[in-house]
Amino acid sequence: MTLQGKNICANKNNDRGRLLVKCPDKPGIVATLSKFLYEHNSNIIESSQYSSDPEGGTFFIRIEFHCDNLQDKREELERDFKRLASAFFMEYRFTYGNNRKRTAIYVSKEIHCLMELLWEWQSGDLDTDIAVVISNHENARNIVESLGIPFYYIPANKNIRHEVEEKQIQLMQKYNVDLLILARYMQILTPNFVSKFPNRIINIHHSFLPAFIGARPYERAYDRGVKLIGATSHYVTNDLDEGPIIEQDIERVDHRDHINDLKKIGQQVERRVLARAVKWHLEDRIIVQNNKTIVFR
Repeated sequence: MTLQGKNICANKNNDRGRLLVKCPDKPGIVATLSKFLYEHNSNIIESSQYSSDPEGGTFFIRIEFHCDNLQDKREELERDFKRLASAFFMEYRFTYGNNRKRTAIYVSKEIHCLMELLWEWQSGDLDTDIAVVISNHENARNIVESLGIPFYYIPANKNIRHEVEEKQIQLMQKYNVDLLILARYMQILTPNFVSKFPNRIINIHHSFLPAFIGARPYERAYDRGVKLIGATSHYVTNDLDEGPIIEQDIERVDHRDHINDLKKIGQQVERRVLARAVKWHLEDRIIVQNNKTIVFR
């Protein structure tokens, strides 16, 4: 992309905003939001909505909009919206196109998910700044550093878990990280660590949750004679592999596929499932509701 092209894209993003809303459902919400944006000289580009139950349920909406000179108007926009939000008991957040989220990728020995994320990032399909990669193995160092991304090797095991996580937290602060991606990082995180990044840690689990929670899922799947291999991407909570699910996918297998075949097929699913989940988070397409997600694809 030429410098002129980059400047055009940057200017375009400067005037783009997103609004995510969750509130009790009632008539008039969409009309009120549309009127508010119209009165603030904003044009709606994309709008997706969902109601859990039109009678007494919860209403969710994601709106992407364009507004000339948005960066000069955002303070006024958010101030005026507070009054509207109060009247409808809204939980909401504004995000802006010029504020690219900064991500950290955690990885262990297997680097196929990391490679997929790096490829998506290089091709421009992952709208983020990859600030740092952290690993308890050295396997990925050369690849990561060749792209100009800082790489930190931090050995980890259950005996030094708290010390390791303290270093990791310091790095998250140093690099001002918004999102943590566990790209097959094979370590259990402590409640202290998870609590510092609520709904900001995305994991890929190499099975179709809730089946085969924990270790050795492919071996257990093979022993069970499954006909479908899947992968699940979810937000991390203190309940192992039970956080809000963002995305899942599957591939069909049969009796001719042995454990190594299942793992190879599974890795292909893992890569695309994690990449999609990360992309949707970066584009503010996810609203967490209890232990579930609303995903506006």
